Amino acid sequence: MSFTEAGPPSAFSSPAKFMSIPRISSLTLSPSGTRLVAEIAQLDEAGAKFVSSLWELDPDGARPARRLTRAEEGEGGAQFLPDDSLLFVSRRPAAASGSPGEQGGDEAALWLLPAAGGEPWAVARRPGGVVAAVTGRRTSTVIVAAKSAPGRLDEAEDASWWTTRRDQKVSAVLYESLPVRHWDHYLGPDEVHLYAADLSEPGQTAPAGLRDLTPDAGQALHESHPVLSPDGALVAVDWMVQMAHGRSRYELVGVDVATGERRRLAGTDDGSFEYAHPAFSDDGRHLACLRSSRATTSEPPVVDVWVLDLADLSGRAFALGDGPYPTAVCFRADGAGLFVSADFEGRAPLFGVDLDDGTVRRLTGEGAWSSIQVAAGGDAVFALHASPELPPRPTRLGLGGNGAGGDATALDVPGGLGALPGRLEEVRATAADGTSLRAWLVLPDGADARSPAPFVLFVHGGPVSSWNTWHWRWNPWLLAARGWAVLLPDPALSTGYGQQMIRRGWGQWGGAPFEDLMTLTDAALARDDIDSARTAAMGGSYGGYMANWIAGHTDRFSAIVSHASLWSLEQFAGTTDWPAEWADEWGYPDTNPEFYERWSPDRAVDQITTPMLLIHGDRDYRCPVGESLRLWSELVRRGVESKFLWFGDENHWVLHPADAAVWYETVFAFLDEHVRGEAWRRPEGL
Repeated sequence: MSFTEAGPPSAFSSPAKFMSIPRISSLTLSPSGTRLVAEIAQLDEAGAKFVSSLWELDPDGARPARRLTRAEEGEGGAQFLPDDSLLFVSRRPAAASGSPGEQGGDEAALWLLPAAGGEPWAVARRPGGVVAAVTGRRTSTVIVAAKSAPGRLDEAEDASWWTTRRDQKVSAVLYESLPVRHWDHYLGPDEVHLYAADLSEPGQTAPAGLRDLTPDAGQALHESHPVLSPDGALVAVDWMVQMAHGRSRYELVGVDVATGERRRLAGTDDGSFEYAHPAFSDDGRHLACLRSSRATTSEPPVVDVWVLDLADLSGRAFALGDGPYPTAVCFRADGAGLFVSADFEGRAPLFGVDLDDGTVRRLTGEGAWSSIQVAAGGDAVFALHASPELPPRPTRLGLGGNGAGGDATALDVPGGLGALPGRLEEVRATAADGTSLRAWLVLPDGADARSPAPFVLFVHGGPVSSWNTWHWRWNPWLLAARGWAVLLPDPALSTGYGQQMIRRGWGQWGGAPFEDLMTLTDAALARDDIDSARTAAMGGSYGGYMANWIAGHTDRFSAIVSHASLWSLEQFAGTTDWPAEWADEWGYPDTNPEFYERWSPDRAVDQITTPMLLIHGDRDYRCPVGESLRLWSELVRRGVESKFLWFGDENHWVLHPADAAVWYETVFAFLDEHVRGEAWRRPEGL
């Protein structure tokens, strides 16, 4: 069943039902172009967690999807060898058949599933576990990213280090530089290294030998995106370089697979430009990546596409114009052009760029396009196509001459969404400075002038981001199913509207972005199908910052929900996982105190009168839980009606199905109480 067909009519009737919808996260196409694999997450039988499995889709769209893997531990990171054998990463244990080489383990390993089918076996293991693998189109060489003990240790020493640390239950880490942690985990003392393996004749009796290409990596590769050249000779990877005063930069490096020799392909000593997400051309002569200028307190970063000639390391920048904001890039099959996905005016279309003259063509219209896979013959691309009203679905986009866009065909996938409980429209307005503003508006079924819907302003995170695609975590349709109208605005700092749109809010988070939000809210509330007397505001991350800012700067809303927020910017600046990144824009409290005094929400705490629901995960290191704890204590001390929903083992997003359901149910109950005047209903299990 495809997502376009009738599915369960009650998918939005409860958060628990919503969690049962299969979630597609990535596509991988084989070198021959005959095999297309999707990674799909579904609830396990107990409904306690999401488990990913690999499904084979028909590139021609004729045959139904077929499930390939079924381990309870899940599988991901699909990659193909030239013979169409499938590699994937999994913690799966030994197979029931007991075939040689299938011994399981506690740590993730790299597994191989033959093209002809059968049982997979582990082809690569490391004591610390395999993180990912990358392959080349015409080589049996595989690059394995795996956790390693720190330093230049041989395989036996590495295994001994892990055993000793685990057996003695050592948790201490001695840090000598920033960063210390990232999103929801602490970094070190282990490192991520890149290893080379030859799988020309993968044996089933023992894992392949792995050769360490980056023994001195340190923490340089903990969030890298390595790619392998089609011939298997060169690994290109975005490499983090430590700088003075806790700062870092990303440069593009090449690692010779035969010798391990490493050289810088693109980068600057002062970090004035950073490079990420590289991609090789099919002939291996060029490398493309995203390039970003370094932000300053007065200027936001500028993102463009950088194409490197590997023969002489000369580079050339390609821009899509002032509006589109590039997010991913890959080469056309003939190497003469690029495919670039980019945020643009509430969408994320696919663009084509000609390398000869720089001509840019928009290839798709509505929706957001990601996980781009180029067909071997160059006549099509495969991608995940989504929108604010459509979950990601695998789609084949036909291509005409010079890569021009053609017909799009949705491919068969498991599951079904069913009918949405409302409709999606656009709201437009004009800011005080003349800037054109826009937002998505989700309207529930039945909302009209006779029965206007209560209203929620939902502010996106980032803040350099956009409401332009489907969100499993921040989904407005669950609110619509309960009769709410939901505004999804793109204020100043949002992407896809040109550099000036970002610049308008740069260094003044509560200035133009707040004013834009109020302007778009006014435009939405002027409609006769929305009840302007029953309103609320909510947001997560930067949206949580804005929820706190709104609470201290207007009393127009009846309730405010603040998730994973920023409250005291001075406190946040020293406790977040990447302090130097924010200092690029804000400066430090002692060097630019005016910013912190002017734009920190805690300065307006005495003006807060609106009831607030605060939500935070204890393992959120991007926006540490101390932000909500401090806000909570200040609200309680001042007698402001408020509640604090705390998750002990969740991070920035709240990912476990039961916790996510509790999140939604608590938000619904809080909004119903303070906006609709209903009795408070304590969610089950709290």
